[in-house]
Amino acid sequence: MCKNFYSLGWVTGTGGGTSIRRDEHIFIAPSGVQKELIKPNEIFVLSYPTPKYPPSARKYIRKPSALNPSACTPLFLAAFDRGAGCCIHTHSQWAVLVTLLVEREKGKSGCFEISNIEQIKGIPRGKGKGMLGFFDTLKIPIIENTAFEEDLTESLEKAMEEYPDTYAVLVRRHGIYVWGDTPAKAKTQCESLDYLFQLAVQMHSLGLPWVVNESA
Repeated sequence: MCKNFYSLGWVTGTGGGTSIRRDEHIFIAPSGVQKELIKPNEIFVLSYPTPKYPPSARKYIRKPSALNPSACTPLFLAAFDRGAGCCIHTHSQWAVLVTLLVEREKGKSGCFEISNIEQIKGIPRGKGKGMLGFFDTLKIPIIENTAFEEDLTESLEKAMEEYPDTYAVLVRRHGIYVWGDTPAKAKTQCESLDYLFQLAVQMHSLGLPWVVNESA
């Protein structure tokens, strides 16, 4: 998965990260390494559930000595605590751009919204609620970036509470966290969102609205 994400420009320059939960085990890509070159024996394995803080309290089953645990770990754990089977963090340029466009148009309290685009059907309506439809409005919350990745955890969890049906949280000037019930679903949802972000940026450049008001 990491090699594929690198080819998409999502984990350039060692950025981003990926984690998979399988029953009582969590598999996490290491921090600060070229994601397209990761080997199986370089993956960190934790027992789940495990404490978010302090890092020393986490229950590692495998901890490669020459590598650093992902700084995204507490954020991945927040997604797993919601029942996710996989969480993906990317530094997608399109994700970063839409956070800046939303800030300029709506201020820092605004969220990303888009409707009447076919690819919206690739995003869940909420846990056990099926998928969004063409006429639905997709809403993705945006949180502010911090100097250290771990410090995003509280804001991410707050956004999850305020948007209980969301499967993603954007981080302004940084990227996005996307999770799904399975690795395949997290991957396809991340792909769908990136498509929508790129489309939104291009629509904005053409003066086209992201949300269609059917009553207008």
